[in-house]
Amino acid sequence: MRHGTVQGTTSRFSRLRTSRPRRGRLFAPTALAAALALLPATPAQASVEWNGDADNGGTAVFASVLCDSPSYVYQPDWNDGRGKIFGFTKAAGSERCEGHGIAGRTLTSGRTYWFGWESMTKTGNAQTVFQWKSWGTGGEQDQNYPVIMKVEDSRLKIWYVAPGEQWISVGSVAWTPGTWNKIELGIDAQTSTSGSFTLYVNGRLVADRPSARTWDLLGNVPRWGSYGSTIFDVESVHWVDGLKMGSTRADVD
Repeated sequence: MRHGTVQGTTSRFSRLRTSRPRRGRLFAPTALAAALALLPATPAQASVEWNGDADNGGTAVFASVLCDSPSYVYQPDWNDGRGKIFGFTKAAGSERCEGHGIAGRTLTSGRTYWFGWESMTKTGNAQTVFQWKSWGTGGEQDQNYPVIMKVEDSRLKIWYVAPGEQWISVGSVAWTPGTWNKIELGIDAQTSTSGSFTLYVNGRLVADRPSARTWDLLGNVPRWGSYGSTIFDVESVHWVDGLKMGSTRADVD
């Protein structure tokens, strides 16, 4: 898990010590089988379904990029070991700059999606930094954004937005501008209120919302960036690194 300040740090690794094998009695076949049965099973390997890192094709990893002029996305490499990252720059005079959806992939209901990434904002008021955005407009949607995350007042806040634009706060955590944070968000996508979502920030459970309708009439897709009419006249920058998607939290850890 990587999180820290803007300036990268060099990891230090200790040397592994090799122990000298000991001589001992051989197990009889039956005893050996019993001993092996007590050993833990080999853990399953993580399965990343989508690699949305900036080094994996730049903005082509998104289905589209929505940046109102003069906003833009850039892809710096700060030589801190991360490689390229996304810098969603919502310029003064525009409302949004976001990466929308997943290129070449249609999401469906009835399953769980886990999204993992690292996030850092220039200020403590970047407003909307993530949306589980509904397809369609007007009568084509009941919720618009069932799950939404904002950075405001130097806190990361997450809401469940129920049908009828009912905003229900489900968690928040302190947020320091200029500091990387590891985000892990799991969404059980369901058309009824049998859905749910869970948010971890830097390994800490911040929100766990059951009984949520998390799939709108035409479906939903993720969006990352900076959006907000309340900050129309100011610049907001949201840096994102290591985007990925899987079916379990371990897939995106």
